[in-house]
Amino acid sequence: MGFSPVYRLLLLGSLLFAATSPAAGAQDYPFITVASTTSTEQSGLLGYLIPAFGQTSGIDVYVVAVGTGEALEIGERGECDVVLVHDKIRELQFMRNGFGSVRREVMYNDFVLVGPKDDPAKIDTTHDAVAALHKIAAAKARFIGRGDLSGTEAAEERLWAEDGGLPIAARDLWYVKTGGSMEQTLAAAASSNGYALTDRATWVHFRDRGELKIVVEDDPRLFNQYAVILVNPARYPQIKAQMGMAFIDWLTSPAGQAQIASYRVEDQQLFFPDYVEP
Repeated sequence: MGFSPVYRLLLLGSLLFAATSPAAGAQDYPFITVASTTSTEQSGLLGYLIPAFGQTSGIDVYVVAVGTGEALEIGERGECDVVLVHDKIRELQFMRNGFGSVRREVMYNDFVLVGPKDDPAKIDTTHDAVAALHKIAAAKARFIGRGDLSGTEAAEERLWAEDGGLPIAARDLWYVKTGGSMEQTLAAAASSNGYALTDRATWVHFRDRGELKIVVEDDPRLFNQYAVILVNPARYPQIKAQMGMAFIDWLTSPAGQAQIASYRVEDQQLFFPDYVEP
């Protein structure tokens, strides 16, 4: 039919139009809208996976890349067909509240703490992320957080909670929130020579590192699980359940899992497929 599947990154303001316009239901233009965490887009993974999915399905995919919290909110409003996120606590609440109908864990990677090469908090000799945050706070070394309800922010908050509580930006002037994406937060950390928590995939893909390096890694608490969820068509009749499930089925199929495993940057595998059929 002459249709060439493509990967498109939507501006957030155009998401509602794409999801609800008359063209959205046109049978001669099959596409779905996926609200995804920024790490899958900024790492280059979606740009790698979606054309492979399109070649086998003929389905176009529009992506809006935002923090996990915002992606789930988009799903709660029925403004996307699928969400791809990484915060299990909020995902399970999303399911309990009836916003999602199918959830599958699809892949994982890990978080790392990055910071200045001169490491003023002296944390690069430990693999304990909580102890590292404690030393950063004690040294009042600059720390850059997301502050955007993302899965990364949720992971950071869990680590701070283990150390006794999240810093308060108005009081702890060494602690700064960007309210932006992972790339924007890393850019802020690089420009101010500060520490930050990031998923490894975005870090490897990020180029403007300045004097930053990985200072803490390989703590089991830095495990980072991703899941894909179909927004509930019983709640939102406009949801393209059949095409959304085709995408989910492909991601969790042997072919899709192999495609995830084969994505590499600088010869590093950035995501590890882990779907287990129930």
